[in-house]
Amino acid sequence: MGNKVGDKSQAGVAGPANNQAYLPNFCAASAVFVIVIVAELLAILLTLASSPAPGMFMVDLAKTSLFVLWLALLSAVVMCAFRDQLESAGKTRAFTLSFVVLLLLSLVLAEIAYQVSRMFRELAIVDDSHAGFLVRTVGISAIVIALAMRYLYVSSEWRRSVVLEAQARISALQALIRPHFLFNSMNTIASLTRSNPRQAEEAVEDLSDLLRANLGGSGDRTTLKAELEVAAIYQRIEKLRLGDRLNVRWEVADLPMRALIPSLVIQPLLENAIYHGIELLPDGGDVVVTGKRDGDYLTIKVTNPIAASAVRAKPGNQMAMTNIQQRFDLAYDTRAHVDVDEDESTFTVELRFPYEEARS
Repeated sequence: MGNKVGDKSQAGVAGPANNQAYLPNFCAASAVFVIVIVAELLAILLTLASSPAPGMFMVDLAKTSLFVLWLALLSAVVMCAFRDQLESAGKTRAFTLSFVVLLLLSLVLAEIAYQVSRMFRELAIVDDSHAGFLVRTVGISAIVIALAMRYLYVSSEWRRSVVLEAQARISALQALIRPHFLFNSMNTIASLTRSNPRQAEEAVEDLSDLLRANLGGSGDRTTLKAELEVAAIYQRIEKLRLGDRLNVRWEVADLPMRALIPSLVIQPLLENAIYHGIELLPDGGDVVVTGKRDGDYLTIKVTNPIAASAVRAKPGNQMAMTNIQQRFDLAYDTRAHVDVDEDESTFTVELRFPYEEARS
Protein backbone atom coordinates (compact mmCIF):
# COMPACT_ATOMS: atom_id res chain seq x y z
CA MET A 1 0.00 0.00 0.00
CA GLY A 2 3.00 2.26 -0.38
CA ASN A 3 2.09 3.57 -3.85
CA LYS A 4 0.84 7.13 -4.22
CA VAL A 5 -2.86 7.55 -4.59
CA GLY A 6 -2.39 9.49 -7.81
CA ASP A 7 -1.12 6.31 -9.49
CA LYS A 8 -4.09 4.12 -8.75
CA SER A 9 -6.17 2.75 -11.60
CA GLN A 10 -9.86 3.46 -11.99
CA ALA A 11 -10.43 1.08 -14.89
CA GLY A 12 -13.85 -0.41 -15.01
CA VAL A 13 -15.26 1.76 -12.21
CA ALA A 14 -18.59 3.33 -13.08
CA GLY A 15 -21.00 5.38 -11.06
CA PRO A 16 -24.72 4.80 -10.75
CA ALA A 17 -25.55 7.82 -12.81
CA ASN A 18 -23.87 6.27 -15.80
CA ASN A 19 -25.88 3.09 -15.38
CA GLN A 20 -29.22 4.77 -14.75
CA ALA A 21 -31.71 3.06 -17.08
CA TYR A 22 -34.71 4.75 -18.69
CA LEU A 23 -36.82 1.60 -18.88
CA PRO A 24 -37.48 -0.85 -16.05
CA ASN A 25 -35.97 -4.32 -16.09
CA PHE A 26 -38.76 -6.36 -17.70
CA CYS A 27 -36.70 -9.53 -17.15
CA ALA A 28 -36.99 -9.21 -13.37
CA ALA A 29 -39.54 -11.38 -11.59
CA SER A 30 -40.87 -8.39 -9.64
CA ALA A 31 -41.59 -6.49 -12.87
CA VAL A 32 -43.35 -9.49 -14.42
CA PHE A 33 -45.46 -9.87 -11.27
CA VAL A 34 -46.57 -6.23 -11.45
CA ILE A 35 -47.36 -6.60 -15.16
CA VAL A 36 -49.54 -9.66 -14.50
CA ILE A 37 -51.42 -7.91 -11.68
CA VAL A 38 -52.03 -4.77 -13.76
CA ALA A 39 -53.11 -6.88 -16.76
CA GLU A 40 -55.64 -8.80 -14.70
CA LEU A 41 -57.02 -5.58 -13.21
CA LEU A 42 -57.39 -4.25 -16.75
CA ALA A 43 -59.20 -7.45 -17.78
CA ILE A 44 -61.64 -7.02 -14.89
CA LEU A 45 -62.24 -3.38 -15.87
CA LEU A 46 -62.87 -4.29 -19.53
CA THR A 47 -65.24 -7.09 -18.55
CA LEU A 48 -67.23 -4.81 -16.27
CA ALA A 49 -67.36 -2.15 -18.99
CA SER A 50 -68.78 -4.61 -21.53
CA SER A 51 -71.92 -5.27 -19.41
CA PRO A 52 -71.83 -9.09 -19.48
CA ALA A 53 -75.06 -11.08 -19.42
CA PRO A 54 -76.29 -12.32 -16.04
CA GLY A 55 -74.23 -15.29 -14.87
CA MET A 56 -71.66 -14.82 -17.64
CA PHE A 57 -69.27 -12.47 -15.84
CA MET A 58 -66.68 -15.14 -14.97
CA VAL A 59 -66.84 -16.62 -18.47
CA ASP A 60 -66.32 -13.23 -20.12
CA LEU A 61 -63.58 -12.42 -17.59
CA ALA A 62 -61.80 -15.66 -18.46
CA LYS A 63 -61.89 -14.84 -22.18
CA THR A 64 -60.70 -11.28 -21.66
CA SER A 65 -58.00 -12.37 -19.20
CA LEU A 66 -56.69 -14.94 -21.66
CA PHE A 67 -56.14 -12.28 -24.31
CA VAL A 68 -54.91 -9.50 -22.02
CA LEU A 69 -52.48 -11.74 -20.11
CA TRP A 70 -51.04 -13.16 -23.32
CA LEU A 71 -50.55 -9.62 -24.62
CA ALA A 72 -48.99 -8.44 -21.35
CA LEU A 73 -46.60 -11.38 -21.02
CA LEU A 74 -45.53 -11.27 -24.67
CA SER A 75 -44.95 -7.53 -24.31
CA ALA A 76 -42.76 -8.20 -21.28
CA VAL A 77 -40.78 -10.81 -23.23
CA VAL A 78 -40.25 -8.43 -26.16
CA MET A 79 -39.22 -5.55 -23.90
CA CYS A 80 -36.88 -7.85 -21.97
CA ALA A 81 -35.21 -9.02 -25.20
CA PHE A 82 -34.82 -5.57 -26.77
CA ARG A 83 -34.35 -3.39 -23.70
CA ASP A 84 -30.63 -2.79 -24.26
CA GLN A 85 -31.16 -1.80 -27.89
CA LEU A 86 -33.98 0.54 -26.93
CA GLU A 87 -31.91 2.11 -24.16
CA SER A 88 -29.03 2.78 -26.56
CA ALA A 89 -31.36 4.84 -28.77
CA GLY A 90 -31.77 7.52 -26.08
CA LYS A 91 -34.59 8.41 -23.73
CA THR A 92 -37.11 9.94 -26.17
CA ARG A 93 -36.52 7.36 -28.89
CA ALA A 94 -36.59 4.54 -26.34
CA PHE A 95 -40.12 5.43 -25.24
CA THR A 96 -41.31 6.15 -28.79
CA LEU A 97 -39.94 2.88 -30.15
CA SER A 98 -41.35 0.99 -27.19
CA PHE A 99 -44.80 2.45 -27.87
CA VAL A 100 -44.66 1.50 -31.56
CA VAL A 101 -43.33 -2.01 -30.89
CA LEU A 102 -45.97 -2.75 -28.26
CA LEU A 103 -48.76 -1.34 -30.44
CA LEU A 104 -47.67 -3.54 -33.36
CA LEU A 105 -47.50 -6.52 -31.01
CA SER A 106 -51.07 -5.89 -29.85
CA LEU A 107 -52.21 -5.65 -33.47
CA VAL A 108 -50.52 -8.95 -34.38
CA LEU A 109 -51.92 -10.71 -31.32
CA ALA A 110 -55.41 -9.31 -32.02
CA GLU A 111 -55.27 -10.67 -35.56
CA ILE A 112 -54.13 -14.08 -34.28
CA ALA A 113 -56.91 -14.12 -31.67
CA TYR A 114 -59.52 -13.26 -34.31
CA GLN A 115 -58.31 -15.97 -36.70
CA VAL A 116 -58.26 -18.57 -33.91
CA SER A 117 -61.77 -17.52 -32.93
CA ARG A 118 -62.94 -18.10 -36.52
CA MET A 119 -61.35 -21.56 -36.55
CA PHE A 120 -62.96 -22.56 -33.25
CA ARG A 121 -66.31 -20.77 -33.32
CA GLU A 122 -67.70 -22.90 -30.50
CA LEU A 123 -65.32 -21.13 -28.13
CA ALA A 124 -66.76 -17.72 -29.09
CA ILE A 125 -63.62 -15.93 -27.94
CA VAL A 126 -64.26 -12.91 -30.18
CA ASP A 127 -67.80 -11.62 -30.56
CA ASP A 128 -67.19 -8.78 -33.01
CA SER A 129 -66.47 -8.03 -36.65
CA HIS A 130 -62.91 -8.32 -37.90
CA ALA A 131 -62.35 -4.58 -38.31
CA GLY A 132 -64.29 -3.73 -35.17
CA PHE A 133 -62.27 -6.13 -33.02
CA LEU A 134 -58.92 -4.90 -34.39
CA VAL A 135 -59.81 -1.21 -34.03
CA ARG A 136 -61.18 -1.70 -30.51
CA THR A 137 -58.18 -3.75 -29.41
CA VAL A 138 -55.57 -1.42 -30.89
CA GLY A 139 -57.41 1.63 -29.53
CA ILE A 140 -57.54 0.28 -25.98
CA SER A 141 -53.93 -0.92 -26.26
CA ALA A 142 -52.77 2.49 -27.48
CA ILE A 143 -54.38 4.23 -24.51
CA VAL A 144 -53.02 1.73 -21.97
CA ILE A 145 -49.53 1.72 -23.53
CA ALA A 146 -49.47 5.54 -23.70
CA LEU A 147 -50.42 5.77 -20.01
CA ALA A 148 -47.81 3.15 -19.14
CA MET A 149 -45.12 4.94 -21.16
CA ARG A 150 -46.02 8.23 -19.47
CA TYR A 151 -45.78 6.58 -16.06
CA LEU A 152 -42.42 5.04 -16.94
CA TYR A 153 -41.15 8.40 -18.21
CA VAL A 154 -42.15 10.22 -15.03
CA SER A 155 -40.76 7.37 -12.92
CA SER A 156 -37.50 7.46 -14.88
CA GLU A 157 -37.13 11.21 -14.38
CA TRP A 158 -37.88 10.84 -10.69
CA ARG A 159 -35.29 8.06 -10.30
CA ARG A 160 -32.68 10.12 -12.11
CA SER A 161 -33.39 13.22 -10.02
CA VAL A 162 -33.08 11.15 -6.82
CA VAL A 163 -29.76 9.71 -7.99
CA LEU A 164 -28.38 13.12 -9.02
CA GLU A 165 -29.50 14.70 -5.76
CA ALA A 166 -27.94 11.89 -3.75
CA GLN A 167 -24.70 12.16 -5.72
CA ALA A 168 -24.56 15.93 -5.19
CA ARG A 169 -25.13 15.46 -1.46
CA ILE A 170 -22.51 12.73 -1.30
CA SER A 171 -20.00 14.84 -3.25
CA ALA A 172 -20.49 17.65 -0.76
CA LEU A 173 -19.96 15.27 2.14
CA GLN A 174 -16.86 13.80 0.48
CA ALA A 175 -15.39 17.28 0.13
CA LEU A 176 -15.52 17.88 3.88
CA ILE A 177 -12.03 17.88 5.42
CA ARG A 178 -12.00 18.33 9.17
CA PRO A 179 -10.15 21.59 9.91
CA HIS A 180 -8.42 20.06 12.93
CA PHE A 181 -6.77 17.43 10.74
CA LEU A 182 -5.57 19.99 8.20
CA PHE A 183 -4.24 22.34 10.89
CA ASN A 184 -2.52 19.51 12.78
CA SER A 185 -0.96 18.20 9.58
CA MET A 186 0.38 21.62 8.61
CA ASN A 187 1.79 22.13 12.12
CA THR A 188 3.44 18.72 11.98
CA ILE A 189 4.96 19.50 8.58
CA ALA A 190 6.16 22.90 9.83
CA SER A 191 7.92 21.28 12.80
CA LEU A 192 9.59 18.76 10.49
CA THR A 193 10.97 21.32 8.04
CA ARG A 194 13.93 22.01 10.37
CA SER A 195 14.37 18.70 12.16
CA ASN A 196 13.79 16.36 9.20
CA PRO A 197 13.33 18.16 5.83
CA ARG A 198 13.10 14.91 3.87
CA GLN A 199 10.30 13.59 6.06
CA ALA A 200 8.57 16.96 5.82
CA GLU A 201 8.68 16.72 2.01
CA GLU A 202 7.17 13.22 2.13
CA ALA A 203 4.44 14.46 4.46
CA VAL A 204 3.59 17.30 2.04
CA GLU A 205 3.29 14.78 -0.81
CA ASP A 206 1.10 12.52 1.31
CA LEU A 207 -1.13 15.42 2.29
CA SER A 208 -1.51 16.56 -1.34
CA ASP A 209 -2.42 13.00 -2.37
CA LEU A 210 -5.00 12.76 0.39
CA LEU A 211 -6.54 16.12 -0.48
CA ARG A 212 -6.67 15.10 -4.14
CA ALA A 213 -8.48 11.87 -3.21
CA ASN A 214 -10.99 13.71 -1.00
CA LEU A 215 -11.64 16.67 -3.28
CA GLY A 216 -11.11 15.15 -6.71
CA GLY A 217 -14.25 13.02 -6.81
CA SER A 218 -12.76 10.72 -9.48
CA GLY A 219 -15.55 8.19 -9.18
CA ASP A 220 -18.41 6.87 -7.06
CA ARG A 221 -16.66 3.55 -6.55
CA THR A 222 -13.04 2.50 -6.53
CA THR A 223 -11.04 -0.68 -5.97
CA LEU A 224 -10.24 -1.93 -2.48
CA LYS A 225 -6.55 -1.58 -3.28
CA ALA A 226 -6.92 2.12 -4.07
CA GLU A 227 -9.20 2.70 -1.07
CA LEU A 228 -6.72 1.07 1.30
CA GLU A 229 -3.90 3.13 -0.21
CA VAL A 230 -5.77 6.33 0.63
CA ALA A 231 -6.31 5.12 4.21
CA ALA A 232 -2.62 4.18 4.48
CA ILE A 233 -1.61 7.70 3.38
CA TYR A 234 -3.83 9.17 6.09
CA GLN A 235 -2.28 6.78 8.63
CA ARG A 236 1.25 7.91 7.70
CA ILE A 237 0.36 11.57 8.21
CA GLU A 238 -1.24 10.92 11.60
CA LYS A 239 1.65 8.67 12.62
CA LEU A 240 4.05 11.61 12.23
CA ARG A 241 1.98 13.57 14.75
CA LEU A 242 1.00 10.89 17.26
CA GLY A 243 4.12 8.75 17.07
CA ASP A 244 4.04 5.57 19.17
CA ARG A 245 0.58 6.43 20.51
CA LEU A 246 -0.90 5.29 17.20
CA ASN A 247 -0.65 1.77 15.87
CA VAL A 248 -2.83 0.54 13.00
CA ARG A 249 -3.04 -3.20 12.35
CA TRP A 250 -4.13 -4.09 8.82
CA GLU A 251 -5.58 -7.60 8.70
CA VAL A 252 -6.90 -7.42 5.15
CA ALA A 253 -4.84 -10.02 3.30
CA ASP A 254 -7.95 -12.14 2.64
CA LEU A 255 -9.73 -9.33 0.78
CA PRO A 256 -9.71 -9.34 -3.04
CA MET A 257 -7.94 -6.11 -3.95
CA ARG A 258 -9.82 -5.74 -7.25
CA ALA A 259 -13.19 -5.68 -5.48
CA LEU A 260 -15.20 -2.46 -5.80
CA ILE A 261 -16.20 -0.30 -2.84
CA PRO A 262 -17.76 3.18 -2.58
CA SER A 263 -14.86 5.61 -2.52
CA LEU A 264 -13.64 7.23 0.69
CA VAL A 265 -15.31 5.07 3.32
CA ILE A 266 -12.34 3.42 5.07
CA GLN A 267 -10.31 6.63 5.51
CA PRO A 268 -13.17 8.47 7.31
CA LEU A 269 -13.64 5.43 9.58
CA LEU A 270 -9.93 5.45 10.37
CA GLU A 271 -10.11 9.19 11.02
CA ASN A 272 -13.03 8.68 13.41
CA ALA A 273 -11.14 5.91 15.20
CA ILE A 274 -8.17 8.21 15.76
CA TYR A 275 -10.06 11.42 16.51
CA HIS A 276 -12.64 9.93 18.89
CA GLY A 277 -10.47 7.12 20.27
CA ILE A 278 -6.68 7.23 20.09
CA GLU A 279 -6.28 11.00 20.62
CA LEU A 280 -8.31 10.89 23.85
CA LEU A 281 -6.17 8.11 25.35
CA PRO A 282 -2.93 9.28 27.05
CA ASP A 283 -1.11 6.13 25.98
CA GLY A 284 -2.86 5.81 22.64
CA GLY A 285 -3.83 2.36 21.38
CA ASP A 286 -4.36 0.07 18.43
CA VAL A 287 -6.79 0.57 15.58
CA VAL A 288 -7.57 -2.79 13.98
CA VAL A 289 -8.83 -2.99 10.39
CA THR A 290 -9.95 -6.51 9.45
CA GLY A 291 -11.50 -7.82 6.28
CA LYS A 292 -12.74 -11.09 4.87
CA ARG A 293 -14.76 -12.53 2.04
CA ASP A 294 -17.91 -14.50 2.88
CA GLY A 295 -19.23 -16.01 -0.35
CA ASP A 296 -20.64 -13.20 -2.47
CA TYR A 297 -20.16 -10.62 0.28
CA LEU A 298 -17.22 -8.74 1.78
CA THR A 299 -16.96 -7.63 5.40
CA ILE A 300 -14.64 -4.91 6.71
CA LYS A 301 -14.40 -3.95 10.39
CA VAL A 302 -12.66 -0.97 11.96
CA THR A 303 -12.21 -1.26 15.74
CA ASN A 304 -10.67 1.26 18.11
CA PRO A 305 -10.39 1.68 21.89
CA ILE A 306 -12.38 4.47 23.52
CA ALA A 307 -11.94 6.46 26.70
CA ALA A 308 -15.18 6.29 28.67
CA SER A 309 -14.42 9.49 30.60
CA ALA A 310 -13.38 11.59 27.58
CA VAL A 311 -15.81 12.56 24.84
CA ARG A 312 -15.40 15.06 22.03
CA ALA A 313 -17.51 18.20 22.33
CA LYS A 314 -18.55 17.80 18.68
CA PRO A 315 -19.50 14.20 17.87
CA GLY A 316 -18.40 13.52 14.29
CA ASN A 317 -19.13 9.80 14.19
CA GLN A 318 -22.75 10.33 13.21
CA MET A 319 -21.90 12.45 10.17
CA ALA A 320 -19.41 9.87 8.92
CA MET A 321 -21.88 7.04 9.46
CA THR A 322 -24.63 8.94 7.64
CA ASN A 323 -22.28 9.71 4.76
CA ILE A 324 -21.20 6.09 4.37
CA GLN A 325 -24.75 4.75 4.75
CA GLN A 326 -25.99 7.07 2.01
CA ARG A 327 -23.29 5.92 -0.38
CA PHE A 328 -23.94 2.26 0.40
CA ASP A 329 -27.68 2.76 -0.16
CA LEU A 330 -26.98 4.42 -3.49
CA ALA A 331 -24.52 1.74 -4.64
CA TYR A 332 -26.20 -1.40 -3.29
CA ASP A 333 -29.78 -0.48 -2.30
CA THR A 334 -30.70 -2.88 0.56
CA ARG A 335 -27.94 -5.41 -0.10
CA ALA A 336 -25.33 -3.66 2.07
CA HIS A 337 -25.21 -2.84 5.78
CA VAL A 338 -23.32 -0.41 8.00
CA ASP A 339 -23.45 -1.63 11.60
CA VAL A 340 -22.04 0.00 14.75
CA ASP A 341 -21.16 -1.92 17.91
CA GLU A 342 -20.06 0.03 20.98
CA ASP A 343 -19.28 -1.11 24.50
CA GLU A 344 -17.40 0.40 27.44
CA SER A 345 -13.95 -0.04 25.91
CA THR A 346 -14.24 -0.40 22.13
CA PHE A 347 -16.06 1.08 19.15
CA THR A 348 -16.52 -1.06 16.02
CA VAL A 349 -17.95 -0.23 12.61
CA GLU A 350 -18.73 -3.15 10.30
CA LEU A 351 -19.27 -2.75 6.56
CA ARG A 352 -20.91 -5.63 4.71
CA PHE A 353 -21.50 -5.30 0.97
CA PRO A 354 -21.73 -7.44 -2.21
CA TYR A 355 -18.53 -8.56 -3.89
CA GLU A 356 -18.24 -6.92 -7.29
CA GLU A 357 -14.94 -6.89 -9.17
CA ALA A 358 -13.59 -4.09 -11.34
CA ARG A 359 -13.55 -4.79 -15.07
CA SER A 360 -10.15 -4.90 -16.74
